[in-house]
Amino acid sequence: MRRRFLKLQVRLKRFRRVRLPRHIRRFKILSRHPYAVPIITFAVLISLTAGIYAIAKQTNSLPTASGSNLVIVAHDHIVQTVPARAKTVGELLSKMHIQLSQGDVVEPAVTTPINQDQFRINVYRALPVEIIDGANKTFTFSAATTPRSIATQAGSTVYPEDTVTDNPTQNFLLSGSIGEQVVINRATPVNLNLYGSPLAIRTHADTVKDLIKQKGIVLAPDDQVSPSQDTPLTANIQVFISRHGTKIESVTETIAMPIQTINDNSLAYGTSAVRQVGSAGQKVTTYQDELRNGIVVGRTVIQSVVIQPAVTQIVVIGTSLSGIKGDMALAGIAQSDYGYVDYIVSHESGWCPTKPQGTYGTCPPYAGYVPATGGYGLCQSTPGSKMATAGADWATNPITQLEWCSGYAQARYGGWYNAYTHWLSYHNW
Repeated sequence: MRRRFLKLQVRLKRFRRVRLPRHIRRFKILSRHPYAVPIITFAVLISLTAGIYAIAKQTNSLPTASGSNLVIVAHDHIVQTVPARAKTVGELLSKMHIQLSQGDVVEPAVTTPINQDQFRINVYRALPVEIIDGANKTFTFSAATTPRSIATQAGSTVYPEDTVTDNPTQNFLLSGSIGEQVVINRATPVNLNLYGSPLAIRTHADTVKDLIKQKGIVLAPDDQVSPSQDTPLTANIQVFISRHGTKIESVTETIAMPIQTINDNSLAYGTSAVRQVGSAGQKVTTYQDELRNGIVVGRTVIQSVVIQPAVTQIVVIGTSLSGIKGDMALAGIAQSDYGYVDYIVSHESGWCPTKPQGTYGTCPPYAGYVPATGGYGLCQSTPGSKMATAGADWATNPITQLEWCSGYAQARYGGWYNAYTHWLSYHNW
């Protein structure tokens, strides 16, 4: 029995002599260092912070930094919400390392200032496009939204009379293109001399007769046309229409450029972008003067010919009002009052800083002036010009308007809460 006990003691001694792995022994020694606990704690906190930031970034839930705006950036099939101190759209995209390639389009433009919370930026990536201009074919990339804009962005000079159409590729093997095709149908340049006035025009007419008809020129019995009306039109051909025995005068007038506006809720209110650049047109009005003793005593209109049609400018206007509500903090309104402000402004104007009293439906763009009577703006100041005491940009800037509204609420009701309770009772303030 004693022998067994001695053997057991020997085995226990051997077990105690078993050496721990080297890295465990080193950790135990380092853990006894007086700075070990602070260093380990700091490392753990850094790891947790990095993990939380990564999750927030992935879920687009980053908090707003002091002095910054929350900006919603849509690009490459993702939407990111980031706090930004950047002054302009281009500066923010650079900081986010969002690179722009040939043909990409940014709305609003990269020079647009970021001046409100929940500001919205859309980056449209270019797609392959084939430009067919007569016998010339050009392959490029573009994110423009109209055929004329695509051709212009690709560097093609497009005249107002040229027709530009788009269509998907019908046969990849024949065209060699997998994207959209933009076809430019060029108008023929013609030098028209109309009753002594030289006019450089472009037309899709085939003959001189077709040109006269297309331009709406009404010939008098004694008018002369050279060359003959059945002459085919070629590039830079000279066409003369003349009338003898009377004094003719021509006046060139400008045709105003049409502007088409498109409301887009993916852009912040107050921002805009040009999707197609337009241009003014020109028309020539020809008069026949009635002379008496060499003095003009009467004038009759002979022709009014459009020599260059106007091109419509297409402008997209941001209508998202979500960012304007974030301006409450920038206007110095306490967070505890946000609910009262939101209730009053929502019922007064629907958060539309350019809303005249009596306007219903969507938030209208700034008309360039403010009615002299009636309510206007976020709080429906009556008249709107009262808000000039808060700043010169009172007609369009929601922050300036909210600053005035706060002063009004404080002076008349003693604060936003009292203004809110008054509104509940009387439905006005």
